[in-house]
Amino acid sequence: MKRNKVKFINYKKKEFDTVFKNLFSNRGKSKKDVSLIVSDILSQIEIKGDNALLSMIRKYDKFSINNLNEIKIDFKTLRKSFDELPVKQKESLLFASKRIKVFHEKQMPKPFEFKDDLGVRLGVKFDPIESVGLYVPGGKALYPSSVLMTSIPALVSGVKNRIMVSPISNINPPQIILAAAYLAEVTEFYTMGGAHAIASLAFGTRSIPKVDKIVGPGNSFVSEAKRQVFGKVGIDSIAGPSEILVLSDNKNDPTWVAYDLLSQSEHDEDAQSILITDDIKFGKEVELSIQDALKVLPRKKIASESWYNNGAIIIVDDLNDSIDLINQIAPEHLELSIQNPNSFLKKIKNAGSIFVGRYTPEAIGDYVAGPNHVLPTGGTARFSSGLGVEDFFKRSTFIQCNKQNMLILRKHASVLADIEGLDAHKISMNIRN
Repeated sequence: MKRNKVKFINYKKKEFDTVFKNLFSNRGKSKKDVSLIVSDILSQIEIKGDNALLSMIRKYDKFSINNLNEIKIDFKTLRKSFDELPVKQKESLLFASKRIKVFHEKQMPKPFEFKDDLGVRLGVKFDPIESVGLYVPGGKALYPSSVLMTSIPALVSGVKNRIMVSPISNINPPQIILAAAYLAEVTEFYTMGGAHAIASLAFGTRSIPKVDKIVGPGNSFVSEAKRQVFGKVGIDSIAGPSEILVLSDNKNDPTWVAYDLLSQSEHDEDAQSILITDDIKFGKEVELSIQDALKVLPRKKIASESWYNNGAIIIVDDLNDSIDLINQIAPEHLELSIQNPNSFLKKIKNAGSIFVGRYTPEAIGDYVAGPNHVLPTGGTARFSSGLGVEDFFKRSTFIQCNKQNMLILRKHASVLADIEGLDAHKISMNIRN
């Protein structure tokens, strides 16, 4: 049930810790347990392959198809969609893709090797994953930006097979999505979504190639499917609802902050938007601006439910008090809309992506800034990072001994093998003379 007004929380009140904890108690959790449904879908795809997938596409994607070729978009169609795209859309896609590519090229990992003081050659090398599945959501909105954000890092990394799935129409697929897929050089594209799409990529079928890793956000069924197939394939993360935390002083225009908060609330009803400020009057002005904005936003029903059910305005006496709170929350998106934001930037340890200064709205990062917008949610920024080129590489170490330095190393290695009771380990070293 929607609340009549957003929750204001005062940092100095004795009940703050309890209220703060409750605010995030259900964060990232699905309202409905879909694990058994997903498990059944995965099992059927793994055992029955194409036949089960065809049946599920009819059931869940609502497509009347006779064979799986009907959901595959060929290269000519992708190229035609891009070529015929309206000029302004084409220019913006090109602008965004170039910036995303340049930023991700800067992330390329650097191999190294050296000889230690014994002359042992040691090093690290990086090799791209052979094949990846790229999931792009499409149930409630179209996300050409997500096409670019998932596929360009894989392209930059040198991944050979970049297979995209998305729950869009197979009869009239949106031109902008196909154009973005062409620009991002997707190698295969299938119009399907949900847990069955994840299953087909994870296990492979006669028609859908098996991949080594699956990346990209999705709904609760997609997230649960990724959770369950992990180990058979790699995954980037298990994405939850969108989040934003805005740290703002009273020098901002409250309407700016209001729309920054709503930029995530309009994603879906479970999204969470939080404002931290040191001025309660300013906080109330932001809330009034949100009320006005919700009267005119096309997605006002979704945004309203998200804001009033999950949002909050936290009042602190001093903005410095927010640093510990931010690191506890570990938000997906963090805006530092304050004076001297760089002094705060150095102290923030847990955040997916940080938007520094009054003129850096989060939406810039969603589309054209360059860094990836596939980010850790639900507090997982405490231990994980946004999608990047490193997600598409495997790291291998290598060791090369000669006879002389091997003899030195084995003296100590043999002692440790003895301790562990692993005789073959010890013998494998000692027989080399």
